[in-house]
Amino acid sequence: MAATTARTERGIDLSDLAFWARPPHEREAAFAALRAREHPQFFRELKLPFIRGGPGYYALVRHADVVAASRTPEVFSSEPCANSIADMPGYLARYFGSMINMDDPRHARLRRIVSRAFTPRVLAKLEEDLRAEAVRIVDDVLADGPGDFVTDVAARLPVRVICDMMGIPEQDRPMVYDRTNIILGLGDPEYAGGIRFARDGITRTGVLYGLTKVMTAGYELNHLAMKLARRRRRDPGDDLVSALVRANVDGEALTDQEIGSFFILLVVAGNETTRNAMTHGLKLLTDNPEQRALLLEDFEGRIGGAVEEIVRMATPVIQFRRTVTRDHELNGHRFRAGDKVLLFYNSANRDETVFDAPDVFDITRSPNPHVGFGGPGPHFCLGANLARREITVMFRELFGRLPGIRAAGEPDRLYSNFINGIKHLPFTF
Repeated sequence: MAATTARTERGIDLSDLAFWARPPHEREAAFAALRAREHPQFFRELKLPFIRGGPGYYALVRHADVVAASRTPEVFSSEPCANSIADMPGYLARYFGSMINMDDPRHARLRRIVSRAFTPRVLAKLEEDLRAEAVRIVDDVLADGPGDFVTDVAARLPVRVICDMMGIPEQDRPMVYDRTNIILGLGDPEYAGGIRFARDGITRTGVLYGLTKVMTAGYELNHLAMKLARRRRRDPGDDLVSALVRANVDGEALTDQEIGSFFILLVVAGNETTRNAMTHGLKLLTDNPEQRALLLEDFEGRIGGAVEEIVRMATPVIQFRRTVTRDHELNGHRFRAGDKVLLFYNSANRDETVFDAPDVFDITRSPNPHVGFGGPGPHFCLGANLARREITVMFRELFGRLPGIRAAGEPDRLYSNFINGIKHLPFTF
């Protein structure tokens, strides 16, 4: 297939930042049009100063393609970079690399270390802590009244849980929350303030400012992790940083820099995705009162399906990148070694060939083979079960004590082609 940009086909250009500022229903319609095309579509990369880009990438938008690529990591590699369309420059990779940008066997060895903090036994022990924090959050909501669901509710539980797991001191937690917003908010004026969307255009000064903020946030989180690592070498505990300090991979201990990269990956993933799923969940249950009534009629019996459907509809992480290691045919298209592909989980989760009425929110949907936690394979989300527990515990407490809680307006959405985030959502009860 000729490498033509989608701008010439139905006016769609996934590399245009303005596309990601369009209303969700317009973006979903664009992805539906892409799914209807015979082969994966090629998009030219957005050219940004200070970042060395490439010619472009293919968008995998069908559920079958995303699943197939996820299950074939020897062809669709996470190296050299999975969390950035452009190869990440060294000044950023030192902070934002880690196992997300690795293939097996090294990825598997590192994942085994971290997975000790996410076993069913460990998560079962966390249940009471989760419930206690959810009680505190709802107590505060009752005392303070309606407000911003993101800051008052959704962000608080995952921040506390992941910080407790990592052994982060209480006084450092507001900084962790703020810096994770900056890292995933590159492009959004409220958080990074650098790479602007179509209204302001893209300037060298703006990109430099945004990259500097993101790099500074990475440095500060990295520095915090290295301090914790040094402390745990002297005085180990039962937290995740202690486990990383004791870890041995390929006969070598992890360096402080590697521990810092791990730390950033875990706090960013542990905070942002769960809080966004919770926030999307409240909006979905507000906009679909019949589904809300169905859930409250039998909360324990239906919350499991509700969580899966919320994650499907929200898809907090929009896409990850893979790089083709050798010539390979998928969906009738011949990929060449070195090609970049983006796995668009948001599109796969609305695939009409897999989900009946994919734009309908249905908490009884079964089966629900969504890829909201990533596709099957070695990079499936390590914290998926923790996220499920957090959403369940928080909604149980909210709807048990505030059955009238609902969104009171439209969400203020994050401008991003990576995270389907909500920055603010007014709520009442």
